Amino acid sequence: MRLNPLTAKKLRRFRSIRRGYFSFLLLCGLSLISLLGELLVNSRAIVVRYEGKWYFPTYGDIIPGTTFGFDYSYETNYRDLRDRFRQEGGDNWLLMPPIAFNPYENTPYEGVFKPAPPSWLGGPAGHLLGTDTTGRDIFARLFYGFRVAIFFALAFTVLTYLVGITIGCLMGFFGGKVDLFGQRLIEIWSNIPFLYTVIIIFSVIPATFTVPVRIFILLVILVLFSWTGMTYYMRTATYREKARDYTAAAIVLGAGTGRIIFNHILPNTISTIVTFIPFTVAAAITSITALDFLGFGLPPPTPSLGELLKQGTQTLTTAPWIVSSAFAALVFILTLVTFVGEAVREAFDPKKFTTYE
Repeated sequence: MRLNPLTAKKLRRFRSIRRGYFSFLLLCGLSLISLLGELLVNSRAIVVRYEGKWYFPTYGDIIPGTTFGFDYSYETNYRDLRDRFRQEGGDNWLLMPPIAFNPYENTPYEGVFKPAPPSWLGGPAGHLLGTDTTGRDIFARLFYGFRVAIFFALAFTVLTYLVGITIGCLMGFFGGKVDLFGQRLIEIWSNIPFLYTVIIIFSVIPATFTVPVRIFILLVILVLFSWTGMTYYMRTATYREKARDYTAAAIVLGAGTGRIIFNHILPNTISTIVTFIPFTVAAAITSITALDFLGFGLPPPTPSLGELLKQGTQTLTTAPWIVSSAFAALVFILTLVTFVGEAVREAFDPKKFTTYE
C-alpha cells in the first residue's frame, strides 16, 4: 500500500528521532516477546521425550505425574522430572523454558512460604529477582504483569478513542442542540467520583465471576470515566475543520455527512489524535498500577506491577528486592512510552502537517 506523501514525511521524521524510534521498536519487541511468554517463562516443559513418545505440555492439557512414572496424579513437576532424567541418563529428555517458574506457583524458602532473595544474592537457584511474600517468582510476575498492563492499556486506548472521537465529531459537526446537550452530559458525567464508583462496583461483583470477566468489567469502568478528555479535543478540532473552505466545498458538491467526516475532517485531525496515543497508554498503565496498589484493580492472582509494589512497601526493610524490581520495571516501561510520545508529538505536530482536500 502506497502511503500519502505527507504521512510518509511524518514517518520519516519519526524515524529520525532516534530516542523515540528505538524506544518504539524496543516496546514493540517486548510486547511480541510477551505473547510467547509460555515458551520463555513457565513451569511447564516445552517438549518432553519419554520412552519413545513426544509430549508438548506448554499449550496442551495437564499431564499427570503418573504418565512419567511419578506416584501422584496431579500435574507433573517438570523441574523434578528434568532432574530425574539427568540422574538416570538414557534417551529420555525434556526442554524447559529459560525461566522455569510460572507467576502463580508458590515455592517455599527455608521450608516456609516467605520472600527469598535473588539467586545472585544467595537465594534459591533460578529465581533471578527473588520471590514475593508468598513464594512466587518475581521475574515471572513482572513478565506477565507487563503483558497484562500493556495490552490492557492498548485496549483501553482503542475503546476510549472510539467513544471520544465519535461523540466529539458529532458535537463539533452538528453543533447547536447536539453540542449543547453533549456538553451538559459530559459536565454531569465528569462529576461522578471515579474511585468511589470502582470501590462500590467491585464490592458487589460476585466472587463466582471469572478473572477475564472481572478484568473486562474494570476495563469498561476505566473507559467510561476516561472518554471525556478526547471528546473535547475532537469537538474543537471538528469545529475548526468544519469552518474550512474544503468542507464547505464538499457540502456544496453534495457529499454526505459520513463522507465529510471520514474523508475530510478526520484525516486533518489525525495528527492531533496520534500525538495523544502514547500518553494515553502511559496514563492507562499508571491508572491500573495505582488501582492494583490500592487493591481495587486486577483481580488476584493476576500478575500485576501495582500488586508487587504494594507487597514491596509492606516488606521494604525485610525484602527490598520486591519493591526495587517492581519500581524499576514500572519506570522502564513508562520511560519507553514517554520517549515514544515525545517523538510522535514532534513528528506529527499538527502545526507543521495539515492536509486539505
